[in-house]
Amino acid sequence: MRHAWATVALWLLRAIAALPYPAVRTIGNAAGSLTYWLAAPRRRISLINLRLCFPQRTERERERLAHAQFRYFVRSFIDRFILWYGSRERIERLVRIEGIEHFERHLGKPMILLAPHFAGLDAGGLRLCLDHRMATMYARQKNPVLDEAVRRGRARFNDPVLVSRTEGIRAAVRALRNGLPFYFLPDADLGPRDAVFVPFFGVPAATVTSTARLAAVAGAVVVPAVTRMTDDGYVLRFYPAWEDYPGDDVVAATQRMNEFIEQRILEMPEQYLWAHRRFKTRPPGEAGFYAER
Repeated sequence: MRHAWATVALWLLRAIAALPYPAVRTIGNAAGSLTYWLAAPRRRISLINLRLCFPQRTERERERLAHAQFRYFVRSFIDRFILWYGSRERIERLVRIEGIEHFERHLGKPMILLAPHFAGLDAGGLRLCLDHRMATMYARQKNPVLDEAVRRGRARFNDPVLVSRTEGIRAAVRALRNGLPFYFLPDADLGPRDAVFVPFFGVPAATVTSTARLAAVAGAVVVPAVTRMTDDGYVLRFYPAWEDYPGDDVVAATQRMNEFIEQRILEMPEQYLWAHRRFKTRPPGEAGFYAER
């Protein structure tokens, strides 16, 4: 029964995504507002994170940011069905690219595309797959119907390499050494393994050192790739490759990454994934932030 409902939901979302984009946007925003009120645990996590990162803002301001975050992310989820089933031409119209010279300058060489958890993440990644063979992270979905839809959607163009987190760093290094740009999402709390505590908006955050380690092992450059949602679609922006990265201090390199992500968040705080337990892992002896009262 669970699989049948998933199939029906996927077909419904596919039908919505086939509508003109203004209608898709309106439905996505409405569904996001509804989700904000229904998904109480995720709303609570978002508000805790926003209090930690923006203590200077009022509670009402943080509530507005959390509410807007839900609208962006639900809308982006519906937009995935344009990416998974829409024509190449529609995807090209939906996702514009800025700063492509920073990407093309390093094509064919080991290149990590630093892609933080903003709402436009999937749109930027799939837009690149239209023209280039890519490698990217993949997390298996619990529902097999959804898992198959995600896999097929992401693999539509140019046979991308999907690297599972369980495969570890070796699969990523292999893809990089084969000259595939690696679309990498390094800003989630994945526990203490291979992580260091560095500040994120002034709060110690367990941050994986994978970006620095991959860059060092594979001899890769790091080119940030950040996708912003707009009223009529998305803008994928490439930034210049980081110079002298990672250096010989993995902690400093990881902190440098966090500082870059902070700067981008300040430009569009409502589009960052606050619903993730970013501060779940705490230094020894420090109490957690997310325990139910």
